[in-house]
Parts: sequence; C-alpha cells; structure tokens
Amino acid sequence: MTITTYQVEGMTCGHCVSSVTAEVGKVAGVSGVKVDLATKAVTVTSAEPVDESLIGAAVAEAGYELAPKVELLQQAGGSCCGGGGCH
Repeated sequence: MTITTYQVEGMTCGHCVSSVTAEVGKVAGVSGVKVDLATKAVTVTSAEPVDESLIGAAVAEAGYELAPKVELLQQAGGSCCGGGGCH
C-alpha cells in the first residue's frame, strides 16, 4: 500500500473538499482519498504509487492546483549546517 500526501492551493470550504475528493477518487489505482481543509492536504491511498501528474490533473479538474513540492536538502554531516552545528 502507498500513502502520499499533497498540498492543494485554493480550497476554502466543504464544497472544495467534496470536489477534490470526488475527482481524485476517480483516478485509476486510487483506493482512498482524505482531504483536510485545515491543512489544505489531500492524502491518497493506492496499492501502487500513482503518477503525481494524474493527481494534479484531478485536482485541476476540481478547480484547484497542487502546491509545488518543497524538498529539504540535507548536507553531509547530518544537519542542515553541514555538520558544523546550527547558529
């Protein structure tokens, strides 16, 4: 089982949650969808990983968009400061 969480921009109400849930639920391979309005997140459950572009297209069909992913880079040494300790 694969569980992936995405951030969604533009959701403001219960209707938004319903729309995103319905559209993402139609994506092939998706077995579960949970949308949290407070955190603006959609959590997708599937047997195998689902292509992010398919989730993005479903969210767009509902009238919203996936927020850009933010990746945190960790340098050698095990901390964000390269092992020299944070300031």
